Parts: sequence; structure tokens; C-alpha cells
Amino acid sequence: MDKKTTDVVAYFTIFGWVAAYAAGDREASRFHLNQGLVINLTLIILTMLTRVPVIGIMAYVLEFAAVMFWIMGILYAVREQESEIPLLGGIRLLK
Repeated sequence: MDKKTTDVVAYFTIFGWVAAYAAGDREASRFHLNQGLVINLTLIILTMLTRVPVIGIMAYVLEFAAVMFWIMGILYAVREQESEIPLLGGIRLLK
């Protein structure tokens, strides 16, 4: 995969991230691979929290915000920009 394709695919679920990491241009796409991993893990955790009775309502609100950040990340990848997504962009899971 070329860099732009790798960048975009990295945001599409954890399976897309694995495919982008395995088959894509890892070095050139490190920024979007990290952002995609962070937002996907955040969405997984928030989805689990929506099942908790009291916390569930707040988790739905946060999940909505995370989906907006996910869309922003995809748009940044399509535009080939390395802009951090709000709140979560500073988290580095990949070195």
C-alpha cells in the first residue's frame, strides 16, 4: 500500500489498522497509524463502558465525540495532513 492508502485504512476499525500496519508503508505512515490505533482503542473502551448503567450515558456522549475525532482523523489522512486529533492526539502508543 502507498502512504495515503495506509494512512486512511489505519482509521477503519482495528482490523483495518492491522492490515495497514502489516501491509502498508509503516515508516512513512507512523503518525496516522498511531492516531488510528489510539482512536480505535478509545472507541472500543467507550463502547464497553456504554453497558455500565450509570456511566453508560456519559460514555455515549464521549463516544459521539470520539466518532467526530475519528472522522477528523480520516479527513486529515485523505488530505495528507499530520494534524493531531483533539484530546487524544498527544498519546503515543507507537514509537
